[in-house]
Amino acid sequence: MTNLQTGLLLRSWREGGVDGRDQLIRKFYPELEQVAAARLRREQNSSLSTGDLINDAVLRLVQMERISLADKSHFIALASRMMRHILIDHARLRSSSKRSHRKVELSTQIKDGSFLRIDLAALDAALIRLRVLDEELMEIVEMRYFGGMTTADIAEVMEVSEPTVKRRWQVARAWLADAIANPIDPV
Repeated sequence: MTNLQTGLLLRSWREGGVDGRDQLIRKFYPELEQVAAARLRREQNSSLSTGDLINDAVLRLVQMERISLADKSHFIALASRMMRHILIDHARLRSSSKRSHRKVELSTQIKDGSFLRIDLAALDAALIRLRVLDEELMEIVEMRYFGGMTTADIAEVMEVSEPTVKRRWQVARAWLADAIANPIDPV
């Protein structure tokens, strides 16, 4: 599918065209599978499957009254954000269960090959704080960490250069590491 065809389908969806929406979802399903699989690999003890996560994300996308997507990267970024919210909602539901009080963690591979465990609730709290300070940094984290997008894809979505995305990604990671290590107690 060419960029022109994708653009036409996106416009059709923005204007309420169900057929355009359905064609886009079918076309981008392999990318959605990759994003969902990457997210679920990082989560321990999840009862969600890749298909469940994709279906829930697509359902949320379909239920949006207004959708303003410019291109494939925007679509994947938005779906990735939806998947993040689904994982957080799922983790909250599990942690609020009276029968089970397990901490939900994500594993992320560090450059040296070791793994770092991140508490999903702590990460979400830190992302909420980051959104207040700098929404663009939070969006880069969502696209990069939860969406598995490359710096080139993020640069295209945000309409900035790749070096800018790389610098802001480094700032966001450093800020999040500090925020997770030093959480603020709710008053």
